[in-house]
Amino acid sequence: MRKVFLSLAAMAMVFYSCENSEAELTDESLEQENEEAFSIARDKCGTMGVLEEKVAENPELASKMEAVELHTQHAIKNGLAQRIAADGVLEIPVIFHVIYRTNSENIPDSQLLDQIETLNEDFNMNNPGRSSIPGEFAAVESNVGIRFVMEDVIRVYNRKRRWSPDDSMKFSSRGGSNVVNPQEFLNIWVVNNMPYQGGNILGYAQFPGGSWSTDGVVLDYRVTGNTAWGFTGRTATHEVGHWLNLRHIWGDGGCSASDFVADTPSAANYYSGCPSYPQFSCGSNDMTMNFMDYSNDGCLNLFTEGQKNRMLSVFASGGFRVAMAQ
Repeated sequence: MRKVFLSLAAMAMVFYSCENSEAELTDESLEQENEEAFSIARDKCGTMGVLEEKVAENPELASKMEAVELHTQHAIKNGLAQRIAADGVLEIPVIFHVIYRTNSENIPDSQLLDQIETLNEDFNMNNPGRSSIPGEFAAVESNVGIRFVMEDVIRVYNRKRRWSPDDSMKFSSRGGSNVVNPQEFLNIWVVNNMPYQGGNILGYAQFPGGSWSTDGVVLDYRVTGNTAWGFTGRTATHEVGHWLNLRHIWGDGGCSASDFVADTPSAANYYSGCPSYPQFSCGSNDMTMNFMDYSNDGCLNLFTEGQKNRMLSVFASGGFRVAMAQ
């Protein structure tokens, strides 16, 4: 009997030792895998690809978004968006869901507060790069007048190596974290690698009109706030722009495509890096420094008056996010 007990104890110790070694090795290999995947990011934003997939799965979504668009046009035409701006700064509380496997993915509150600060800079015309905006575009630069406040941080440990942009991180039943009162809070999920369409995206957002159960923004932890990878939080600014119904500045098409904003010039495609001024396409200079382009964080510097009105329309009477303005 004593021999059996000793054998079982020995087996338990071997199992425990192997389990620990496997966990340590897995975490170490995960860090390397994270960096390899991150270095081959194909697109900064997966929002439009995810939207196309959701519309294909649920054709009713197209009708709901069309209704949001009709309301947006009505709100702008009748001055409803401008009334929201006239009421002063609109405050939006933010819930962060940090879903992590390693310590580096479990980013601290200080980094999340950095992200909040960046959002407040960009939506209130206080971002540090404003002095570089060309004169022709400075004329339409706008103070959106939205203030973001960190309401809460929810942390969830999950051994998952990567997350597809299928909204699985938004459900506790799938190893993520359930949305918290999306009609009152902006929910932001922070995760590790997000492989998508042969690359690795940095973030994606849900447009107004989608399901409340998945409403919000998803970010890679390495682009959230000021990071060691050279990002300063503008990915979140870009994705929150989508969450507030902005399209990409180039309209996700050629010169005939539209972002539904009159004061952003048409562009043939997106830009990356830090383009010098001027860059020309579609018969005019391109607004490469607009937050809804793909230029590097340090070279993104403005929203326009037309973009402001479009965003604030969702808070106007009858708008998709009107509850946040009440």
